[in-house]
Parts: sequence; structure tokens; C-alpha cells
Amino acid sequence: MATSTPHPIVMIHGLWMTPRSWEHWKERFESRGHEVITPAWPGLEVEVEALRADPTPLKHLGFRHTADNYERLIREMDRPPIIMGHSMGGAVTQVLLDRGCGIAAVGVAPATVKGVYDVPFSTIRATSSIVANPFNRSGAAPLGKKQFHYNFANTLTRAESDALWERYAVPAANRLFYDVLSANFSPNAPTKVDFAKPDRAPYLAIGFEHDHVVPPGPIRHNSEKYKSGTVAFTTFPGRPHFPGAPGWEEVADYALKWATDQAHKRAMVESESPMSAADVT
Repeated sequence: MATSTPHPIVMIHGLWMTPRSWEHWKERFESRGHEVITPAWPGLEVEVEALRADPTPLKHLGFRHTADNYERLIREMDRPPIIMGHSMGGAVTQVLLDRGCGIAAVGVAPATVKGVYDVPFSTIRATSSIVANPFNRSGAAPLGKKQFHYNFANTLTRAESDALWERYAVPAANRLFYDVLSANFSPNAPTKVDFAKPDRAPYLAIGFEHDHVVPPGPIRHNSEKYKSGTVAFTTFPGRPHFPGAPGWEEVADYALKWATDQAHKRAMVESESPMSAADVT
């Protein structure tokens, strides 16, 4: 029988960010009765300021290891969670769904997976601090305040953006970025998913109109690649890439309602399946 207890939520941060980027969403979801877990990428279990001072944990960190770490955490939970991932965390989210994790999921300005070929100019410009030195693929490229404004907070004033940089920005995990960038040239890319997987949990992709890092176009094309299951796509106008930009409450509430509705439907179906009935008896 499906439980009425709110589903736990696992939130996965993106490139140049840490779990701190979810702080407002986490508090809002917890106020609605959800257990919310915001694990760091492996090795990043320190504060923003510590990573800026010593970015060593970001070096050599790859996509597969990161996804494996989240899969292990999720499989150790008492019940399948709702998964939400921002930016690069959105690509991790899609891979986790492909591995059978989660009961529903949301990608917030999600990076694309293998099979999506869009590389907009704004994305190239947004990642210039990483690709400027292709010989530093295992390094940790810093993100200056000017670049942060372009990447994350282009709809805000520079002063507002600088305050966000102080609170949230860390260097990039270069190798992880290159794992995604080179996916379409690798048959065994860590971002490869089965777009026709029949039992994948429901997935919602959210794009932001003024996002320079992952514009809505690639996100929509990524969503259209899926040929099975419940997959939805929507955009929010007037928003930049940063998930905590002004008006974040509307996005968070939409994401939570969609995910909880889908999780409830899926839980009901699973509880009524023959196998579940047999288990009860």
C-alpha cells in the first residue's frame, strides 16, 4: 500500500557550485515535511571558502565516479527518493534514472547527456575558463566574478551577482566537464542513457529563458530524445542559470508539485502490481 509520508528528496548540485546552492530550496521543501538530503560531489564535503582556498578535491573528479557515489547513497536509503539535479547535476540525475534510481526526478537547467549535439555559443563562452587550457583536463578552473555574472546571474545587477559569487562560487571540476563535452565521441561515455528504457521513473526538465550555460533549446532537445516513460519539459521566463535567483520560489514549488504528483502515481501503481500484492500476502 502506498505510504502518505512525503518522499525524501536528494538534491544534486552543479558545476562551480556546492550543496550550499540548494540552501533555500532545501529549507522550503523541509518546511513541507520532506526529508531533504543535499550530498556533495565526492571529496567536496567542505565549505565554499575552503574549496576556493584549496581546490585539490575538485581535481581528477570524473562524471562516472560522481554518479556512482550518488547511486550508492540512494540505494542505501529506506525508500526511493525524488531526485533533483541542477546543471551538471541534471545530467547525473538522468544517468541515475537510467540506472533505476529514484521514484521521480527533476532536472533544473540540466546539462545534456550523450546523444544531444547542441552546443550554443553562450555555452562555449560560459565554459571558456575551462576549455581555454585543454591540457588542464584534470585541473580545477577558477570562475571570476565577471564570468560568474555571465554564467549564473546575467539578469541581476553586477553587485547582486558579486554577492552570489561570494556565497556560492567554487572552481570547476575540469575532468567532469570534459566527460560530458566528449560524450558524443565515446561509445561508452559515462553520460550514456537508454532513451527507450521502459521502466524509467518520471522526469521533468526545466529550462530558464536567459540561461547562458544550458539554454532551453538543448534541454528541450534532450527531453525529446526520450521515447518511453513520462518525460515533461517546461521553461520559466526571465531567469538566469542560478537556481536561487529572485523568483526561485515559483520554480521550486512547481518542481516539487510535479515530482510529488508523479511519485504518488508511481507508488500507487507499484503497490497495486501483482508482485506487490503477493509480497503483502
